[in-house]
Amino acid sequence: MTTQTDTPAAETPEHRSWLSEHSELGVCVLLSALGALVLTDALTMDVDLTQRGPVGPKTVPVVVGIGLLVVAVLLAVDVLRGGRGQAETGEDVDLSEPADWRTVLLLAGVFLGAAVLIEPLGFPVAGALLFWGAAFALGSRRIDRDPLIAAVLSLVTYAVFNNLLGVPLPGGPLMGVL
Repeated sequence: MTTQTDTPAAETPEHRSWLSEHSELGVCVLLSALGALVLTDALTMDVDLTQRGPVGPKTVPVVVGIGLLVVAVLLAVDVLRGGRGQAETGEDVDLSEPADWRTVLLLAGVFLGAAVLIEPLGFPVAGALLFWGAAFALGSRRIDRDPLIAAVLSLVTYAVFNNLLGVPLPGGPLMGVL
């Protein structure tokens, strides 16, 4: 006795296109383009010829570019031989649910806002708004606690980068205070 399935013809394995079967090749193309870009930038870099030692400023970018190209080729060979990426099996991921675009757009807005505000307001204020906005976008609604945590986190980050690591960040109006 045979049973009839309700699978549309477009979803059966016989009707899947070659490209959808080998979609990982898109990652190979991306890695190849990135490797070529890194190598092009590294090889056209202006270098001071008075350097000492065998390792110059071109060495690391050339190694990274070659590495990207090698990984792209190895991945392409694996995909063409039938290798497939493993499907998502995370416990906290429900693939039947749609993407939460509201959260994504809120986070994008918060990051763009921080990028725009960092110059006029300085890192401590823009960073606090960034941390508070990210917490809000990700679901925290503790109005009494979140701004305080964001301010402390932003000030500590500013102090670590500015004072300990020697990476100057814009202080904005608080420059004289900090």
